[in-house]
Amino acid sequence: MTIKVRYLSEDEIEKEADLLLAEYAETTGASIKLPVPVDEITTYHLALRLGFADLHETLHIPMLRDRPDILGAILVEKELVLIDHHLDPKGDPYKVGRYHFTIAHEIGHWRLHGSYLAQNPNQTSRFDALSEPTVVCRSSQKFERIEWQADNFASCLLMPRRHVLDVWNDCLNDRIRTRSALLTALPNGMIVKHSQAMVYAQKKEFELNCHHDAVCAQVSQPIAERFRVSVQAMRIRLEKLGLLPRQKLEKAA
Repeated sequence: MTIKVRYLSEDEIEKEADLLLAEYAETTGASIKLPVPVDEITTYHLALRLGFADLHETLHIPMLRDRPDILGAILVEKELVLIDHHLDPKGDPYKVGRYHFTIAHEIGHWRLHGSYLAQNPNQTSRFDALSEPTVVCRSSQKFERIEWQADNFASCLLMPRRHVLDVWNDCLNDRIRTRSALLTALPNGMIVKHSQAMVYAQKKEFELNCHHDAVCAQVSQPIAERFRVSVQAMRIRLEKLGLLPRQKLEKAA
């Protein structure tokens, strides 16, 4: 069953994610370091339990063309967040980005939709002694408003604007410096120093030519690795921040 929630702008969602990060930093007495520790935010700051389960078998919902459809669930009454066992990074390290995003997505439900979840407790038993999840997050329902909002919250939480801009500039400057050194190397091994205007021109050329999928993925990958998220998640975040061109229109919240 879909829970109807009110419209939230992207700015409102980002402010809520930033607020949670600020609260966590105040609690720990330390600034946020990358990658954002969503596991600790869940268990230490929000005091929620976090675990894995075979959610498809437990809820009797089939996979989606042999791929997981259910990614996570929240049992509000038990203050428990469950992630589908297919996303366990211990079994497949390549799934760590999807795992982190799913945790952050569930945190998004907890922070943005807590009042709605409290009004919708479901006490039927499919988890043995546990209550049935109040929210079941399925990839096939990602365009539902409640899921769209949680996805946006997850993106802002895992990839805070200021940190993304800092890493973007670092990576871009490294790329420009490497390219400049190669282009300005003379046959005798001497290096000619570029003017600031030339470096700026190279930067603009790089940004304007970053339109192809392969190029966007190549640009996003090293930044995604710093944040321990998927390349696709980072690419979408870079698009929303205006650093990469958007490939397609997204459905509004």
